[in-house]
Amino acid sequence: MTELSRRTFLGGTAAAAGLIAGVGAPLAAGSTAASGPAYGPAAHVAKLDANENPYGPSPTAVKEAFEAVRQGGAYYVRDTVSLLKAMIAERNGVSPDQVALSNGSSAVLTFIATAAGQRGNILAPDLFWDSTVRRGTRQSGEIVRLPKTESLAIDLDVMEPSISDDISLVHVTNPNNPTSLVLDGEALRAFCKRASKKATVLVDEAYNELTDNPEYYSMVDLVREGHDVIIARTFSKIYGMAGMRVGYTIASPENTALIESYGLGDYTLNQAGMAAAVASYNDRGFLEMSRAKIFEGREMIEAVLTSVGLSALPSATNFLFVDLGGLNADDFQAAMAARNVRVRGVYRDYHNWSRVSMGRLEHVQMYVDALPPVLESLGA
Repeated sequence: MTELSRRTFLGGTAAAAGLIAGVGAPLAAGSTAASGPAYGPAAHVAKLDANENPYGPSPTAVKEAFEAVRQGGAYYVRDTVSLLKAMIAERNGVSPDQVALSNGSSAVLTFIATAAGQRGNILAPDLFWDSTVRRGTRQSGEIVRLPKTESLAIDLDVMEPSISDDISLVHVTNPNNPTSLVLDGEALRAFCKRASKKATVLVDEAYNELTDNPEYYSMVDLVREGHDVIIARTFSKIYGMAGMRVGYTIASPENTALIESYGLGDYTLNQAGMAAAVASYNDRGFLEMSRAKIFEGREMIEAVLTSVGLSALPSATNFLFVDLGGLNADDFQAAMAARNVRVRGVYRDYHNWSRVSMGRLEHVQMYVDALPPVLESLGA
């Protein structure tokens, strides 16, 4: 047998690493793939399409994430998971066994939808962020959508009598995505108390911290009172950690155990994300700075919309849902992209509505500058 030299071995592994670019072809020295991963948009692109907070993660979170990887990247994340659960439980007046963590809130939302789909159907607004519900009902169950409303608001008066015997889960997103509208806290609270006697109520509060009164709009008190209500939250929005994937639910111990039974527990979580979440959770200074930047960006876009004769729904979030009048949102999206401004296009059959997120102020300014010529090019 021919002896495999160290040089031959190292050369072979280097060549194998280069096969990523194409079948049997190592990466070219100047290729895009060889230049390393892209962690965000290019400097000349305004990424305003995913409701991210580009001011995050906070400096403290970045520091702690680095230390977590340096000291604990080789180890599973169990101890930090316990710490974060305890912190969330303490702030919300529940026990740690009422908190489920996941790789972004998308995971727990999908688990909830999957469990509900096995028992019945899911009642939801006509327009909401439905990606997790659609995934959860692929094998069983259906989404029962409320009729459209002229205001695009969630109509609780119609939702309540729609909770038939085949509904296992009522899904409410508050504030709602993509509409940016927030339901009155007391009205939603009264609804949840009644609805939870018929079915589990899930309230997705991904944007709660961006409202003017997070405590008032949160339904977490109903969990403390023992109602069949699940609250979903995320570190992806105000905390600026969309790329670090940390989300959680607050629910009864029984609902929490059910949610966790669909995942792989701590094995889907990572040291950097957990450490950053722990560091961010009580960082009021960073949150207030982020809110101020987001609100300033919102005011900039609202002003330019007024100047060109357009409007948006009232926003309690880090995005606006813009009424383009007679324009198609996909056409608008393409025209803005040609000017390096990324926004969302058509949602379902809401053809004239375009969602724009609040990014860095210089990127918001790119939207402001691009809007008038884009509208002109589209004949508006």
